Amino acid sequence: MAEESLEDGILQENSGFFYRLLRPAISPGDWLFLLHGSGVDETTLLPLGRQIAPHAALVAVRGRIPQEHGFRWFTRITPTRFEQASIRAEADAFAGFVDGIAKRRRFDLSRATFVGYSNGANVISSVMLLHPGLIERAALLRPMPVLDEVPPADLSKARVLIIAGAADLTYAPFAPVLADLLSSHGAEVEPHTIASGHEIGDPDAEIVRQWLADPAVAVAASDR
Repeated sequence: MAEESLEDGILQENSGFFYRLLRPAISPGDWLFLLHGSGVDETTLLPLGRQIAPHAALVAVRGRIPQEHGFRWFTRITPTRFEQASIRAEADAFAGFVDGIAKRRRFDLSRATFVGYSNGANVISSVMLLHPGLIERAALLRPMPVLDEVPPADLSKARVLIIAGAADLTYAPFAPVLADLLSSHGAEVEPHTIASGHEIGDPDAEIVRQWLADPAVAVAASDR
């Protein structure tokens, strides 16, 4: 691994969000935002992020809603139903956070990729639909659509990778629905299914890494 800067491991706060910034001493200027799943914190996706993009700056963000011994991104009613006001409030807050950190750190958001797992993936897709144009590249792992009402949104500049788990009985059936939703708003969506449950691991990292390098290669690496 490339040597990290002194910002490695420092917990920081901005616009109500805590995050960790790990920036290699030498970086091509790519940024990877990592949004964790339910009941954990921002540290859980750091190993996956470094697998995906060894030379990118990693921004691992913590959701603001407490859950058990960790956090989530918006309030849950049932495993597949969510409080709509909470989704919109947290999506708005996260959009402000992203815009603010990009300006303060002086990087181009077109060089940023957003990787989210489960609840983290769901807030990313919500931000894309509620704040079109902010997120242009997203990898959504084990996602589902969560907005009951979707406003008009032009996602024609967005590329989205969706990875579902074949044995994820609760959430995998929703992945095609989300893919169709994002596609209907103009996004270029690449949906994949792998031999997995709701958990994520090395196969996900490899598909995302290859998708970022060459989308055509990612197609061959999945769906088998």
